[in-house]
This record gives sequence, C-alpha cells and structure tokens, in this order.
Amino acid sequence: MILTILCAVLLIVSYVALAMSLRRDLTMFQQNSYRPSRYRHWMSESGESTSGWRLGSMIIFLFAVTKFCPPKLGMIAIAVYSVLLIVSLARRKYKKPLAMTARARRIYVTACALSALFAGVVCWICYGTHDLAYMFYRGAWLLCGIMACSYTIVAANFLLKPVENRITRKYYIDAQSRLESMPDLKIVGVTGSYGKTTTKHYLQRILSEKYETLMTPGSYNTTLGVVRTIREFLKPYHEVFVVEMGAKQRGDIKEICDLVHPRWGIVTAVGPQHLESFKTIENVRDTKFELVDALPSDGVAVLNDDFPMIEGRAVEGKEALRYVVKNVDDKQASYRAEDVRYSRSGTHFAIICPDGKRLELSTRLVGECNISNILAAVAMARTLGVEDEKIVYAVERLEQVEHRLSVKKVPGGMTIIDDAFNSNPVGSAMALDVLAAMTPGKRILVTPGMIELGSEQYQLNKRFGEKAASCCDVAIVVGHYNREAICKGLDLGHMDPAAIKQVDTFAQAQEVLRSIAAPGDTVLYENDLPDTFK
Repeated sequence: MILTILCAVLLIVSYVALAMSLRRDLTMFQQNSYRPSRYRHWMSESGESTSGWRLGSMIIFLFAVTKFCPPKLGMIAIAVYSVLLIVSLARRKYKKPLAMTARARRIYVTACALSALFAGVVCWICYGTHDLAYMFYRGAWLLCGIMACSYTIVAANFLLKPVENRITRKYYIDAQSRLESMPDLKIVGVTGSYGKTTTKHYLQRILSEKYETLMTPGSYNTTLGVVRTIREFLKPYHEVFVVEMGAKQRGDIKEICDLVHPRWGIVTAVGPQHLESFKTIENVRDTKFELVDALPSDGVAVLNDDFPMIEGRAVEGKEALRYVVKNVDDKQASYRAEDVRYSRSGTHFAIICPDGKRLELSTRLVGECNISNILAAVAMARTLGVEDEKIVYAVERLEQVEHRLSVKKVPGGMTIIDDAFNSNPVGSAMALDVLAAMTPGKRILVTPGMIELGSEQYQLNKRFGEKAASCCDVAIVVGHYNREAICKGLDLGHMDPAAIKQVDTFAQAQEVLRSIAAPGDTVLYENDLPDTFK
C-alpha cells in the first residue's frame, strides 16, 4: 500500500513539474516572438540550456537509473526534486507573463501531448516489469522530459506550422477584405528605431481633433498585430488608421505595407537599435525606408533629419517633408523647432512651418525626444489638413506615454522619471539630461543598460555610464548583462565608487532605493529588461 502511494505521488509531482516546466519554456518562446532561431540564440547566450534546474534534472535522472541506486531511493529523489522545482516555478515572477493566446494554447497542448506520448512509449517498453520498477521508470523518464522541455516546445511549434500558416492566411485575407471595403480610409505608417510608439500616440491625439482615428494599440507593430487590430478594432466610421510598424529583420515593414498600403509615412529615427539582428546600420536604414519606398507617387513621407542616416537618404517619386530639432543647418528641412524653453510646468517651443507660419506650442511633456516626436506628428497632421488652432489645442493636452520619459510625483515627495520602455542611445542620453536638470535632492539612476546593439553594445553602454556619472549622484546598476560596461563608464566619468550600487534584480534595487531615497530626490528608471535578459 505504501509503495502504491509512493508511486502515485511520484507520478503526480513529476507530471505537474513537467507541465509547469513546459509552461515556463513557452513563456520564453513567446517572448522570443515564437521564432526558433531567436529562441535558440537566447538559450545559448543566456546559458539557459545549462541552467541549474536543467542540470539538476540530469543529475537526479542519472543518479536514479544507476544500478547502485535502489528504486525506492530513486523514487524519493525524483519526487523531492520535482516538488522543489514546482515550488521554484510557482514562485517565479515574470515582467511579461505568458499571454495564453489561442496560438500559445495550441503549442502548449501539443507539447503536453508530445510529452505524454514520450511517457507512453516508456510505459510500453517497461510493460510487464514489476509494478515498482514500472512506476520508477515512468518517473525517471518524466525527469528526462523536463530536461528536454525547450526542445519539446520547438517541436510542437514545428508540427503546428502548417496549421498556424493556414489560420494566419485566413485572418490576413479577412483583414485585406475589410480594408478594401473602406477605400476612403487614410492610412499612415509610423516606423523608426525608436520614438515610433510615442509619435503614434501624439499623432492620434492631434488627428482626433478632426477625424475619427484608430491606431494600432500597445506594441501591435507586427503583421499579425496589425491584422488583429484591423479585425478587432477597425470600424466603418474610422477615417484615419495610424499603423505602427516594427521590424526585427529585412522585409518586416514591407510585409505590413503590402497589407495596409499606406499613403503617408513617418520615419522617426535610424539608430543602432536591434543591430544584433540587422548586423549593420545600413540594413536598419534600408528596412525603415521600406515604408517610404512603399508609398505611392502621391504619398508623403515625414522624415527626421536629425539622424544622418535619414538626412543622407534621398527620396524620389514622392513628396518628402523633413523635420529637425538639433540639425539647424539642414537646408532641406521643412519643419524646424526653435526657442525650446523648459520649465516646471513643461515645455514651450515654436515650430517653423514650410509655409512660413510660426506655431507657438506649449506641452506638459519634457525632453528633446518629445519635442521631436511632437514635430513629426504636427507635420503629418498639417499634411492631413488639421487646422493649426486645433493642433495647438491638442499639443497642450498631450499625455505622456507610459514608461516613455514620463515624470510624476509620488507620495513621500520624490519625483519619478519613468523611461523604462526599450532604452536606446539617443533616448537614454536625453533622459539623463532631464535627470541632470532636477537640482533639488539626490539624483538617482536605476538601469540595466541597453540591449540588442550588436557589436556596439559594450561601447554604447560604457558611453552611457560615462555620461551618467555627470548627471546623477547615485547609480544603481541592475543585473549582469551590461554591468561591466556601465561601471567602466561610471569610473571613466570619475563617479565616487561608493555611489555605484550593483544589484542582481529590480527587487534588490528597490531595497537599495528604500535605504537611500529621501523627499526631494529624483529617480530615473532607464530601461527594464524583459525576462530573456539577466
């Protein structure tokens, strides 16, 4: 009776541990955009393939199946390890939890079925053996399944590929037909290495003064995200559709353009973001300009000439309106920002328009990046016929996009500058400038640094640390991914070593903050890496 109970406990906890392990690996597979190549790269770079819990599974498995280990002891070892793994996975917190979409559910069910099939094969092999040994081997091989969870998820995704392609094609055709039924819909594409999400929000707010406007929500900036937006949110009464277009490789933006056929487009920046996958800055530029190249002959491109890779890229066969905040000597610029003045209430600045008109604008937002994003939105809004007085009114009421250089007071008298979304070299430098301007109290930086910058990652993070040394009084460096580079930069910037705090997690960073922060202090959160980075 005791042996039967022990066998039952062994199987239950082993199955639960296996199911939870599969869910954990599915979470990381989803964060890698369901792309096996990116997932394998992450597994290799992060050391996940040889993580403690996978190695632990291997050690327990090898120990349990040796002839020197009695079956009872092996069963106990497997059960104890499975329980510890269950507790560990149950307590694990994710910054971006698994979104159990229909696709994720299909992959998970298929992966569980593959694991069950594997266990069934083991049962068939062990059929006829003593009950105790039979149960033991099932438990032991379930541990082997835990070790192979990442491969099981990839295998499930591979098996489902024909199904996913068929479903995707069905949704794609439906989205196409919806767009074809609205021939008067004005479609504006927005892309760039950074600033596209914020510009999209600002443009939508300004256009809403004249038009019924829809924008792709959140970070729905892939082809499937745009398809979903069209099918779930686009209504016959919408007059303008603002489409954010993201890219991780060549052809991604063209694919979105082939679906929506934009007539207007904005390119906000060309920089080293995602250089790890694009390899060269020229590839980044050419990919962003897939939007411009897709515009028709009567289309209009709005381009940020503050970036040399944009300024030097000629546009033929369509109108190009270029805008600048910093590059005041750019003679081809149509829109310019000047007389920028910051105050506690926000920012005041003027825009010089191509027709010679000067727009005096005020906003509650701060930072040069926000001025640039507003400038792009204003240029496009005027192109689409929004009256200047409505533009001035809308800009005064713009709200900061969450986690993108938003400034707020919190109980206790501290100021929080939240720039935690997707840090980049230009935006992080601007965020540091805003922090430097906060003179009352201590200025505290909390950051894990910048990612996906390819071969330039170390140098750019070192440069970021060097600038941070002159802009903050305390720097809390989170995690190991960029620690060496940032700390090297802080040292080059002659920052007091006692003011540099190195922690492993954001939870530890919060503990440090609680011990040093006081009323009147300002805290800048610069980037918040996803779970795929340590």
